[in-house]
Amino acid sequence: MSSSYLATLQKDGFVVVPSLLTPAEISSLRSTATTATTRARTGSWPHFRTVPKQFPPWPSTPPPASEGGIWGVQHLLHPDMPGRTEFAKFYFSDKVLDVAGELMGITPGEGEGDEGERLVMELFNLLVAPEIKDFELRWHRDDIPSEAPPEEEERLLAAKSPGGRQSHAQYNLALCEDRSLIVIPGSHRRVRTETERNAAPYEAYLPNQLVVELKPGDAVFYDSNILHRGVYRAKEEGGEETRLTLHGSIGLKEGSGASSDGDSKKVRATAVLQHGVGAWVHRDDAAFGIGERAERMRANLVEMGTGEGVGYSLKG
Repeated sequence: MSSSYLATLQKDGFVVVPSLLTPAEISSLRSTATTATTRARTGSWPHFRTVPKQFPPWPSTPPPASEGGIWGVQHLLHPDMPGRTEFAKFYFSDKVLDVAGELMGITPGEGEGDEGERLVMELFNLLVAPEIKDFELRWHRDDIPSEAPPEEEERLLAAKSPGGRQSHAQYNLALCEDRSLIVIPGSHRRVRTETERNAAPYEAYLPNQLVVELKPGDAVFYDSNILHRGVYRAKEEGGEETRLTLHGSIGLKEGSGASSDGDSKKVRATAVLQHGVGAWVHRDDAAFGIGERAERMRANLVEMGTGEGVGYSLKG
């Protein structure tokens, strides 16, 4: 593992990890992800992200393809998700957890003993192409409202990444070629410029923006408060899936970001539990059966709560 990952993340706000998967793993996960997507498109899986809504909560019925349909499949680790074990083997794999751990300041193997697991299972979803109509996400930071004035924006950026590190790591892993994520390098460490602050929500170009290009098997880990947006190119209705990108996050149990009252765990719990994962992670049939570490990480998520009454980080 390259020791430069953290340095790159701190400088640019994102880091691309090439060839995280082998060709065989790409092929197998692509097949499993396609099945999950088909189920969501046809209403056989009730957890998805719907066009044109950007943030949760999402409707429980997928819109028709003529309106864009869905742009994501939620809860790949849910006990009722077909292919769950294959998804879980990737999510809890050393190749993912080692990179995530480095980016949060821990070394491989640290904190895995009987005294407890430092990493927390969080979210694992799938980003897909809408049908017929293109779909775009507006410029945003994941956990800082766009209406925050400069002083508040500066305070929140510093509080959520003290010492340049977040209390979680999130990533996109491409199973098809992916050019959907657009970022402004370095924006995770500063307030928005006047140009950025005054830009239209879906501004096609901002100074210094960069399209993150991923080949199948590549992953991008990124600071959730980098200024970014997504562009989802539509696919033909009923045609082959053109975007299958695994979108995951992994937390650090003790946390590192802080809110104004120091309640960092509450802030992170809202960001995670707003997606509904707390409704099923405690179930008796939610055990993964792939090793003790997965169960320790799941137990850490259970400790966060059920998600009742936590609200939502952003709206829209």
